[in-house]
Amino acid sequence: MSMHNRTSSTPRGPMGGPPRGGPMAMMKGEKARDFRGTMLKLLQHLRPYRISLIVVMVFAIASTVFTIVGPKILGRATTRLFEGVMAQITGTGEGVDFTYIGNILLLTLGLYLASALFSYIQGWIMSKLSMELTYGFRRDIAAKINRMPLRAFDGTNHGEILSRVTNDVDTVSQTLNQSLTQIITSVVTLVGVLVMMFSISWQMTLVALLIVPLSLVIISVVIRNSQKYFKEQQDYLGHVNGHIEEMYGGHVIVKAFNGENRSIAAFDDLNRTLYSSAWKSQFLSGLMFPVMNFVGNLGYVAVTILGGYLAIRKTITIGDIQAFIQYVRSFTQPLTQIANISNVLQQTAAAAERVFEFLAEPEEAPDTDTPVQLEQVVGRVDFRNVRFGYSPDKIIINDFTFYADPGQRIAIVGPTGAGKTTMVKLLMRFYDVNDGAILVDGHNVKDFRRADLRRLFGMVLQDTWLFNGTIMENIRYGRAGATDEEVIAAAQAAHVDHFARTLPEGYQTVLNEETSNLSQGQMQLLTIARALLADPEILILDEATSSVDTHTEVLIQKATQELMQGRTSFIIAHRLSTIRDADWILVMKDGDIVEQGRHEKLLAKNGFYAELYNSQFERAD
Repeated sequence: MSMHNRTSSTPRGPMGGPPRGGPMAMMKGEKARDFRGTMLKLLQHLRPYRISLIVVMVFAIASTVFTIVGPKILGRATTRLFEGVMAQITGTGEGVDFTYIGNILLLTLGLYLASALFSYIQGWIMSKLSMELTYGFRRDIAAKINRMPLRAFDGTNHGEILSRVTNDVDTVSQTLNQSLTQIITSVVTLVGVLVMMFSISWQMTLVALLIVPLSLVIISVVIRNSQKYFKEQQDYLGHVNGHIEEMYGGHVIVKAFNGENRSIAAFDDLNRTLYSSAWKSQFLSGLMFPVMNFVGNLGYVAVTILGGYLAIRKTITIGDIQAFIQYVRSFTQPLTQIANISNVLQQTAAAAERVFEFLAEPEEAPDTDTPVQLEQVVGRVDFRNVRFGYSPDKIIINDFTFYADPGQRIAIVGPTGAGKTTMVKLLMRFYDVNDGAILVDGHNVKDFRRADLRRLFGMVLQDTWLFNGTIMENIRYGRAGATDEEVIAAAQAAHVDHFARTLPEGYQTVLNEETSNLSQGQMQLLTIARALLADPEILILDEATSSVDTHTEVLIQKATQELMQGRTSFIIAHRLSTIRDADWILVMKDGDIVEQGRHEKLLAKNGFYAELYNSQFERAD
């Protein structure tokens, strides 16, 4: 085998993983949200539902119009009843015309029933529409997560993403379901009631309209003061979720290092800010109703006095006064609703913008239009002058060059932070190189579709990942179409079968979310069985035995020895005793290959590898 390396003169910085802090990191003091732009984006998402929205608007308008007409018609019955009673008292008429009044009441009942039916239909359509939009948002976010590069999640709290999927999408959904039709009905009610009021008495209408300027002043003050608190509330709701998710996921470590008080203190700080912004926003929002009711009552009193005066002068009838008083009540109600909705829209804009920010995050570079299709995979891998850094100003792989022949077992060793795992991430194209190229069978990895490229690899990481499902399902994750017999065969090869059958439900035992019903070694064996089932052409073992006991390590090595037969294999290990039989060993330090060769020759050189190897036995002593 022929291998070589080059050393670059590029200044070497400290090695490590990707930097903390990403485009989705939420910071206190963020700029004010773009309310208008966000609402326009939300309207664009509603375009596919425009026919349903038109139907909703028509039914909402019809329902509101029937409700508005009702008091005017009912006022006729009141007037006829009053006239009949007065006629009986004065003896100038035949009395009350109950037939006319009955017909009026039946007509009013019909109008209100029709209004209720239309309201039910538009509510049903709107509920379905809002749920479809919610489904679409969550589907888009889930798909977005799979299209985003890993670097986008490097500095992002998982709870922040979870909050966008749950809390923020729910806020948008509730607004659409409850507030959109309320906006329509409020505006129609406002216009319709105004028309009906003018048709009864322009003098009384002008008196009622005097409350509008005062109402607008109150609305503008509340909106101006509540917007920042709604924004802060949504942000810190995400922060609280993120903290809880982190602490719950690491509760064992928190307890082991007596971090409960620090965790509670951090939570209290976040929760205190959330509490402060939440009560202020809700208080200002709740203040709208009593203040607007007070203003409305002032108008109600003024209209009642004026109406009594006009009735005495016989300018209007008693029925008109009754209808007008109802309209005054109906006139102030939509004003109050619009004021309240304006606050809700502020919260909706804050939530929607967080969703749109996430959906607008940069995605992975698209796959090539002319992807490479390998009929037969040989397994040769080349790294040519690879240069890479998680950020442009912090290069951690300087000038990495080597090639591996098909079927060889390549061990990559070095101190923590030397760049070993980073090389694997580049090979599977979790990240793209800054300079240079990585080739598989002579083809640049960028010329493959990512799915096709990653299908060539089987990977076993030091951090095991199992999901809430049965043992059978977790192993089958390596190859979705595998039969039960193939899954069991892989489990036997990975030495999973013996402990799986001792569990109460065998292979159908359900792993809980924290996989606390398995030991660390058993979890690692399951991930190896998953890789065995995938039957890859190229194998990557990244510290696969770092978290297991000596006995389990022996079992894993037996399984991997069979798995590596005929496959190009990359073995990353801190325990140098596990890679003595590797065909070639690459010794990395500060992003470069500083030594390479077989185990015995590297020891004989008495260089950096020998220092690493001997230090492990010194620690053991």
